[in-house]
Amino acid sequence: MTALPLGSTIGILGDGQLGRMLAGAAARLGFDVVILGPGDHSPASRVAAHAIQADYTDKDALAEFSVRSDLVTLEFENVPVSALNMLLDMGATVHPGPKSLEICQDRHFEKSFARETGVPTADYWVVDSVDDLRAAMRELQGGGILKTRRDGYDGHGQRRLKSGDDPITVYGDLDGVPCILEAMVPFAGEVSVVLARSATGEIKAYDPAENVHTNGILHTSRVPARFDEAVLKSAQSAATQLITALGHVGVLACEFFVLEDGGLLLNEMAPRVHNSGHWTPEACLTGQFEQHIRAIAGWPLGPTDRLFDAEMENLLGEDIYKPLAPGDMVTLYGKREARAGRKMGHVVRKT
Repeated sequence: MTALPLGSTIGILGDGQLGRMLAGAAARLGFDVVILGPGDHSPASRVAAHAIQADYTDKDALAEFSVRSDLVTLEFENVPVSALNMLLDMGATVHPGPKSLEICQDRHFEKSFARETGVPTADYWVVDSVDDLRAAMRELQGGGILKTRRDGYDGHGQRRLKSGDDPITVYGDLDGVPCILEAMVPFAGEVSVVLARSATGEIKAYDPAENVHTNGILHTSRVPARFDEAVLKSAQSAATQLITALGHVGVLACEFFVLEDGGLLLNEMAPRVHNSGHWTPEACLTGQFEQHIRAIAGWPLGPTDRLFDAEMENLLGEDIYKPLAPGDMVTLYGKREARAGRKMGHVVRKT
């Protein structure tokens, strides 16, 4: 791939906070940005050179978006694959491509892909009906979590199962959509590896972050993670296997459960910049948003060296007026309404 020239326009599918931070990174590298998304006065649209407010499958909007963009990327994985295919048919260059979305949008495809790649996951069963769920519950040893195969985020689309639960009620709680039943595993903690692969095949990873979730939403990410170095290197190695096998171009995040014996199980992948990497712009020589732009543009990847130990804490709607400490580095997302449980910004602090 020829490196994208300065002054080119990068199109971003998605108009939320990730798109906003990607747009800022692109502008700092000398690119213009056009946003396509359904939101009104959205976080990303207000920092872009141009914004198109439309559904992701609006063919006329995609045609305008394609004409305006020299290169297309996305802020999150819930963009319809059909939108990427339409853009490709229009002659657009799109990174990452449809394969990354097809696999990462579906929890069954994702786990199957990981296992085929040699990266273990928790045991799980595919559930397409109440009968499937009933059979899976009979096989399940211990507790489990029923998860929708698609569109789950921040704890949404999940239902914890315990012995004696009625499968009809439980499946109905998730609207009877295709699901997986995942065995619960006793784990010592969670880590994520954020890494990038460029259009030329170059790969660079950040230090693994240790993550703590509250009510299904990421609360803090801390580096260095408090696990043995061998565990952290294994996580980076597994993430490198996955991004290579996927042929992914851009940033990818891989979340792992760390078992008591030091083993790792892949929890999920995100084919994009990630909440658990929000510490990198302040604490690393190259942040994840700049790295993603470099990767998709065919530029050399930047160094990922960590400058200091750090913790990232999410600011939710209920935290928006929380007092800050001296030295706290704050990023707010420009959302117009603060609601409980809604991500409004984050803080990075030295530790």
